[in-house]
Amino acid sequence: MPTGDGAVPPAAELVGVTKRFGDVVANDGIDLAIARGEVHGVVGENGAGKSTLMSILYGLHRPDAGHVLRDGRRVRLRSPADAIAHGLGMVHQRFRLFPELSVAENVVIGAEPTRRGMLDLAAAGREVERLGELYGLRADPRARVGRLPVGVRQRVEILKALYRGARVLILDEPTAVLTPGEAARLFEVLRTVTRSGVSVVLVTHKLGEVLTATDRVTVLRGGRVTGRFTTSGTTAAELVVAMIGRSPAAAPARRSPTAERAPYALEVDGLTVRDRDGVVRLAGVSFGVRPGEIVGLAGVAGSGQRELVDAVTGLRTPGPGDSGRVLLSGRTVRGGREPDVAYVPEDRHGRGTAAAMSLRENLVMGDQRSSALRGRFGLSSSAVRDRARALVESFGIRAASVDAPISTLSGGNAQKAVLARELSRPVGVIVVEEPTQGVDVGAQEMIHGLLAEARDRGRAVLLQSSELTELRALSDRVLVLYEGRLVAEVPGDEATDERLGAAMTGAPASADAPRTPPADDTSVAGVEP
Repeated sequence: MPTGDGAVPPAAELVGVTKRFGDVVANDGIDLAIARGEVHGVVGENGAGKSTLMSILYGLHRPDAGHVLRDGRRVRLRSPADAIAHGLGMVHQRFRLFPELSVAENVVIGAEPTRRGMLDLAAAGREVERLGELYGLRADPRARVGRLPVGVRQRVEILKALYRGARVLILDEPTAVLTPGEAARLFEVLRTVTRSGVSVVLVTHKLGEVLTATDRVTVLRGGRVTGRFTTSGTTAAELVVAMIGRSPAAAPARRSPTAERAPYALEVDGLTVRDRDGVVRLAGVSFGVRPGEIVGLAGVAGSGQRELVDAVTGLRTPGPGDSGRVLLSGRTVRGGREPDVAYVPEDRHGRGTAAAMSLRENLVMGDQRSSALRGRFGLSSSAVRDRARALVESFGIRAASVDAPISTLSGGNAQKAVLARELSRPVGVIVVEEPTQGVDVGAQEMIHGLLAEARDRGRAVLLQSSELTELRALSDRVLVLYEGRLVAEVPGDEATDERLGAAMTGAPASADAPRTPPADDTSVAGVEP
């Protein structure tokens, strides 16, 4: 494969790039060359400098030192518009599409073909079809984007960049919202794209993807390059050492067999949930989680995970047409934030923390009535500060001080803060959504260890994750939701990406059918029958 060396200059190159934010050096003299027609992986821990470096390449930031070359010529990138003009494109993790517009309208918006001063929609459609055929990115130009599967919407984002002439395409965590099948198809598309001479920069924290999809890999740590590898000649362990400076830890051991004999700490019994329009989002879902086990929950986005978690944590008030029950050690959850469930939400900023409050205040949120934190006239400021400092030390939270606004913490450290608060609560059931989303390898190891430790101490853990490798590594059983129904239950040691992926798309093997039969749905959720 191309290497970026020799007479032919790289498609894009960053030379001696340094970028500071105050006293923080985000990029420190980084050199990075992207060869023509290659998929180049960029990996590193949170705070390693990946996002800053890609922002410089796409014109979102200007370097304090160093420069960018495009096809061997130095270019000034003062904005994304400059980057686009020089053939650089970026597909962000969160799609930037208009759901009510068609595929063709989304692709050409801002650079529309016109006829007599009006949008030539027919010409736009033909261009989308041409690009789709050329790059293997077929999508119906007339389809409304909001009605498309996530994988097809991602194709539309890539088509947008290619329509604008991108010859270097930056993909930021492109598989975060994709099923395994969709991810595999994306990588097939990338190979088709690179065969036409387009270069791809793949920014991801999934080392399996790096080893599968890239030609070369650059590893960043602490704002510097710590490794450059040809993918075919490296291993995941070697990449981890370059990323975190040590060998990866062993995966947590699974639970002891005695957990199977315990009664359920959490039980969902025939749960049916409808949205405001009366559409069924969960249909007769039944399962249980015992003390001392981790039960994983898999499914493509919108399969009912949100409604299930909200019912279990008490955040959803039962509405008309809802039925079934959620029980904690035999007691029915009736609605309102359930105090006997520790909850780590996916949205760590919107649901997990109060941005206007300090780290200290966030770490004790929900425990204000605890006798250990109260003095003669209310909360004891010294007790609160001592508790916060202890959690910061135990969980390795990096912050200027416990009094710093939590909004100043990185995403990974904000996630650690939420985990610290929730896992330190003396309750028997833990519900965790996407615990390692957007965090680095070192933090992932720590979080996985904490969840395994909670399980080993006899707590029941319900783990919802879009990362199948995470579910396979931690779960004693994996439940799969598809269109609101529980379609599979797979033992953790038998779970494979292929088996789980098939169930997530509605094609489970008969042996995977859930073992707990649906309950009679004539009762109302939160009301004893």
